[in-house]
Amino acid sequence: MSALAHSIDPSAAAEQELTDGFHLVIDALKLNGIETIYGVPGIPITDLGRMAQAEGIRVVSFRHEQNAGNAAAIAGFLTKKPGVCLTVSAPGFLNGLTALANATTNCFPMILISGSSEREIVDLQQGDYEEMDQLAIAKPLCKAAFRVLHAADIGIGVARAIRAAVSGRPGGVYLDLPAKLFSQVMDAEAGAKSLVKVIDPAPAQIPAPDAVKRALDVLKGAKRPLIILGKGAAYAQADETIRAFVETSGIPFLPMSMAKGLLPDTHPQSAGAARSTALKDSDVVVLIGARLNWLLSHGKGKTWGDAPKKFIQVDIEPKEMDSNVEIAAPLVGDIGSVVAALLAGLDGTWQAPPADWVNTLNTKRDENIAKMAPRLMKNSAPMDFHGALGALRTVIKERPDAILVNEGANTLDLARGIIDMYQPRKRLDVGTWGVMGIGMGFAIAAAIETGKPVLAVEGDSAFGFSGMEVETICRYNLPVCIVIFNNNGIYRGLDTDPTGRDPGTTVFVKDSRYDKMMEAFGGVGVNVTTPDELKRAVDAAMDSGRPTLINAVIDPAAGTESGRIGNLNPQSVVKRKS
Repeated sequence: MSALAHSIDPSAAAEQELTDGFHLVIDALKLNGIETIYGVPGIPITDLGRMAQAEGIRVVSFRHEQNAGNAAAIAGFLTKKPGVCLTVSAPGFLNGLTALANATTNCFPMILISGSSEREIVDLQQGDYEEMDQLAIAKPLCKAAFRVLHAADIGIGVARAIRAAVSGRPGGVYLDLPAKLFSQVMDAEAGAKSLVKVIDPAPAQIPAPDAVKRALDVLKGAKRPLIILGKGAAYAQADETIRAFVETSGIPFLPMSMAKGLLPDTHPQSAGAARSTALKDSDVVVLIGARLNWLLSHGKGKTWGDAPKKFIQVDIEPKEMDSNVEIAAPLVGDIGSVVAALLAGLDGTWQAPPADWVNTLNTKRDENIAKMAPRLMKNSAPMDFHGALGALRTVIKERPDAILVNEGANTLDLARGIIDMYQPRKRLDVGTWGVMGIGMGFAIAAAIETGKPVLAVEGDSAFGFSGMEVETICRYNLPVCIVIFNNNGIYRGLDTDPTGRDPGTTVFVKDSRYDKMMEAFGGVGVNVTTPDELKRAVDAAMDSGRPTLINAVIDPAAGTESGRIGNLNPQSVVKRKS
């Protein structure tokens, strides 16, 4: 227990050991196993960061709060403990709020802790420094929000935030700490007693036996079953149980992007390369930690074909069931417990899926892989997306323990299908919201939380949202290799302004040298123009462990509008007269 001897009367200090809000926040976090804080220092939390560092918590300071928040969010995904982001009040809080909302949408446990102005002045709207009712703003955008006004309640406040972040469906939590709280003083012994160590913050939720039997009955009647693994399955860290269920059942599986590697993409049951056929022709679909949102066309429409579908859904949140289509067999519970129960139910009466269904998917998978292979081998200059990603595909195959961070339009959409993953929680990307700007925050947290080398594959547009954090990567000397697919713009680098006045709205500075940014901060910068050069540069970076940025020159004409989701980008059909 750290303590602060503080009193106006020196003789009183000798008799009574005191503590304050700063130390109580730090002690509460340490008591609950929080080892790292991501944030941006400033009023009123500057000293909180300094003191936390002195007390042994690792404090990683970023250049922008949104990136620090993204780091905290993905730390939560990787560790199953809430990642903590610390920001200043008002504008700093707002900068962190995007990451908090994104964490909640993606079910990543995260706590955003922000300093705030004095309540009395805020509530009377008297114009305090960075005055804002932050709690009211945060509430609609996160799973829970709390404010602590008294030092004696800090322990309870931190405990409630931790439990809310990780219990049930994980998500983002906001914890508001007004400036006056930090300097409040109380008896050290009473302060120690006020702290709370959270016991069993995310208890197992066992599925009902009847629900398990119902699901197994539906599954046993399937002629063309399919398992879809979502990032919730990856978060659960029930890897061996999930693998045993998939392999024992013999059912083909389709991983969503952040679930890739739960079983290797090269696994004989993987239907990843036959995705369209698997979705369209399946008759019973088991969703494990995956939601029928826009990424799965809401479970209906052309993507799913005309074949009648029955869905079995595994989710810890009951409200998720029937969100888009009828769920024939809802299984409410934590993924580890539910999948273990399903596995136990595959008794002697279970029969493997019909051979014709398995063969159909295998044939389609092999055809698609063979069709793609020549494009991935292309060693042209300038590169296209397929040739460049083919080189990176080989890097990950040779280094399956590395963590891949990925964002962009074409850079993201194509990499999802091209780069095979071999281990769980090694692919981190934009997830459910598809929000750009996660790259550097995710890369920094992945390196810090795992100690593994990180390969961040970025579109040039996506990199712009968080690019200044290359200084953070260099400052902490992290083993992060950034590859920027530079095609001079968003989607393509060929847009023009019909008036001739300005550059096209989607065009960047031609032939930019992003590698020079990394060199400016003491890292390694490399410019490459062919897949062979790209492969050699990435290997050198990963071998060295030094912060590296590779500017990969991509043909400006190689991209497509909005990648593979161009249908979501409306286009005008009205032609105005000039």
